[in-house]
Amino acid sequence: MQNKYSATLDHVNFSLKEPCNFSFLKKYGKVFKVFDDQDSGNICFGTEDENGVRRFIKYAGAKTVRGTVSPAEAIRNLKATVPLYETLRHETLIPYLGSLETESGFGLVFQWTDGQCMGRMYPESHTRFMAMNTQKKLDVFRSIQHFLAYVHKEGYVAIDFYDGSILYDFSQGKTLICDIDFFAKKPCFNHMGRMWGSSVFQSPEEYEMGAAIDELTNVYTLGAFAFALFGGFYRDTGHWTLNPAAFDVACRAVSATRAHRQQSIAQFIFQWENAVSPAGEPVTNKNSFGE
Repeated sequence: MQNKYSATLDHVNFSLKEPCNFSFLKKYGKVFKVFDDQDSGNICFGTEDENGVRRFIKYAGAKTVRGTVSPAEAIRNLKATVPLYETLRHETLIPYLGSLETESGFGLVFQWTDGQCMGRMYPESHTRFMAMNTQKKLDVFRSIQHFLAYVHKEGYVAIDFYDGSILYDFSQGKTLICDIDFFAKKPCFNHMGRMWGSSVFQSPEEYEMGAAIDELTNVYTLGAFAFALFGGFYRDTGHWTLNPAAFDVACRAVSATRAHRQQSIAQFIFQWENAVSPAGEPVTNKNSFGE
């Protein structure tokens, strides 16, 4: 069993493998939330200062319970993300405010959001997210499409982009993206074998050493998101809640054969919009899928 050290900041409890000095957080006010269950080696904090300004701070340098890398590697990984957040500024991406450095760690500072996470690792918010009506889910999916189109235009490819990266602010009706740490500048190739990410959203090339990771990889990502949002993470007609044409577009996107996928994100968006518009209504009669 892993050793756990129980820690408390401003009456918020969390766990680490051993103590860590978080006194630097006082600069940002009081801690009201801690996310300590990450495998990246990072620990994240929600803070609020005396003026009511809330921030989200992602910090590397502590020995987290579920971390799969050393604190030193987590620091190197987090520092490498700074150019990403400085370059990829998009209305859907959580606003990046800057970085911080301590004697034993490194952190990124973002504007806080009250968004609920789509990720299945957070059952309560995931359930609320997935219970949204079809139109709201279509809006979320359009935001994801447009963000990945922007990423491609800027010369990057999305890696480790999955349901845990997607937030929805119910009070504002707005989709937000919170994690682009492993996005890469193109050209990009698989030098790992099994790459970072959730298997549900990963294309075959993300398991193949030396394979190109590119726009067609992110076409697959879009197809996987379509099945997550409109098929409850299943890829069959029995769970699909949109029309057959949209199902066909999603199926093509997640083809194991790259040549069978839509050959660009723009082509996927064009086919998707043609499929869901103007109807875009859920199919209530499953027999319409030819079953």
